[in-house]
Amino acid sequence: MAFFRSRFREHADPKRALFEKAYLKSDLRFHGVTQPQLRRAAADFVRASPGLTRRGIRATVEALYATDYHDLHSAGIAVLERRRDLLRPVDAPWLIGLVRRSPGWAHVDWLAIKVVGPALGGGAPMRRRLCSWARDGDVWVRRTALLAQHDALRRGEGDFALFAELAASRLGDRDFWIRKAIGWVLREVSKTRPRLVRDFLRAHRAGVSTLTLGEGAKYLPAAMRRELGLAPEAAWKKRDAKAAARV
Repeated sequence: MAFFRSRFREHADPKRALFEKAYLKSDLRFHGVTQPQLRRAAADFVRASPGLTRRGIRATVEALYATDYHDLHSAGIAVLERRRDLLRPVDAPWLIGLVRRSPGWAHVDWLAIKVVGPALGGGAPMRRRLCSWARDGDVWVRRTALLAQHDALRRGEGDFALFAELAASRLGDRDFWIRKAIGWVLREVSKTRPRLVRDFLRAHRAGVSTLTLGEGAKYLPAAMRRELGLAPEAAWKKRDAKAAARV
């Protein structure tokens, strides 16, 4: 932990720290380091720790999470991402514990996509865990269940049938973060397997939220969008261009 404290004090930017705290609406403190600075620090730490073990990496992350600094928590996640080869499916309860201690999209999404998902492996144990998490009372745990396969599904891999099952079970969830997560994954899948997304949205058209539908169908071909009763591709492209021009 001393390694990261020293590095982050060196690169601290008080103005950036105030901005990040306000932007993320976090109760934690911030050094104000940039994402590249944070990732370089994690890479340097891992290079300087060739003998790092599974027990050692968990102890390191626990020490970083014991602080009240958002970017030290981030450093723990960055180290986990770089050495996720050390993690095993048996670490899932500990990892979901980190999710519960990370209320906010910035850390939860990073953990879910880059650490938790890859650590789960596959098969029946993964299915049981994701199905259980999707019913959890904690919105961030439910979001993790939906995002865990994000990268695999985006690559054209993963278990889309399982994702569809989880997503369908959460369509009645009124939380923004859940509706957004479902739409986000569908949007990524649609780039390589649009029919899967079209079929899911068509089957659940009556129950899917406007947010999920808009996100999930965003990159579908015009013909598929028309099947779903949506504006053609050119319309949302024009809206996106206008929105970008106003920024």
